[in-house]
Amino acid sequence: MKILIAPDKFKGSLSAKEVCSALAEGLRKSNPIVEIIKRPMADGGDGSLEVLAHYLALETVTITVKDPLFRPVEASYQISNQTAYIEMSAASGLVLLQENERNCLETSSIGTGELIKDALEKGATQIYLFIGGSATNDGGVGIAYALGYRFWAEEGNLLKPIGKNLGWIDKIDSAEMCVDLEKVEIKVICDVNNPFYGKNGAAYVYAPQKGADTDAVELLDNGLKHLASQFIQQGYDDIADVKGAGAAGGVGGGMMAFFNANLVSGIQTFLELTQLEREIKSCDLVITGEGKLDTQTEQGKVISGVCALAQKYDKPIIAVCGAAEKKVGRQLGLSKIYTILERSKSVKEAMEKAAEKLVAIGKEIAL
Repeated sequence: MKILIAPDKFKGSLSAKEVCSALAEGLRKSNPIVEIIKRPMADGGDGSLEVLAHYLALETVTITVKDPLFRPVEASYQISNQTAYIEMSAASGLVLLQENERNCLETSSIGTGELIKDALEKGATQIYLFIGGSATNDGGVGIAYALGYRFWAEEGNLLKPIGKNLGWIDKIDSAEMCVDLEKVEIKVICDVNNPFYGKNGAAYVYAPQKGADTDAVELLDNGLKHLASQFIQQGYDDIADVKGAGAAGGVGGGMMAFFNANLVSGIQTFLELTQLEREIKSCDLVITGEGKLDTQTEQGKVISGVCALAQKYDKPIIAVCGAAEKKVGRQLGLSKIYTILERSKSVKEAMEKAAEKLVAIGKEIAL
């Protein structure tokens, strides 16, 4: 019997690679001769490069850039030949801020732009930008600023590239832009479908977790709306209603307008990079998983992508999760769902003993 294990990380508990190892250990305890293929997965969020390193020979580059509040911070990206893989969270992530520092009126994606600039200077012609986990709501103007764009108010003042200044932008100046769009391809990897602004847009949906109160959310949303209108007035693409334009505080849309970037599904990118379809075709059972199976799972998360391929080849598929909404599982075609939480006395225990619980679940699956 050949079993494919293809999970996402269990956020705050186990990496995707650790999930694979724990399940494989349990499977072999019940069936020592079972053939196991481990394929840790990601959907474009933070931690994606850790998974990518499992499949590609990558060189790590570390430089000093600006963090979301313009302080110096060391950040790394990966490069292979002329392709650079950059996680926005490394330079512009919430993880870089204390709880009391979260304020996306004041934060900027400029450090991510500095990582991109460094990769270009080192000869990269293709950029994969993974935009999960950002601390910003600046519409990508910080990245653009680092790559030569300047933003001017009507009075002629140069604007700092932060969220609260979006509504003041009167002129987008690309004279010093240092990206040759004829020679560089940028792919923005995201896992959400939110538009640039509006009730389902970047500010209303994500800014509160980045420190914005009700008034700030409204100001940021109006700023993104203004920026979108400036794009149209100044000859850039209309990105307002593009699915995913609101990802990472509007970085999805900003990258499209400023750099002709392509928005790419995170899970689809990893399905291709890991050649998972080939493995599914030849296996007898597929096991996938993530920390929580819920309605967001259906919107381009790892489990949904793996389930779609399993159904394509009529392979039975099981999910192993921290917690799960069983109704969602049925809609995805899962034949069975195991959860760590139902084997634990508390969420804390589930998080702390996740590996141990996964070994036990693996043993059950192989019986």
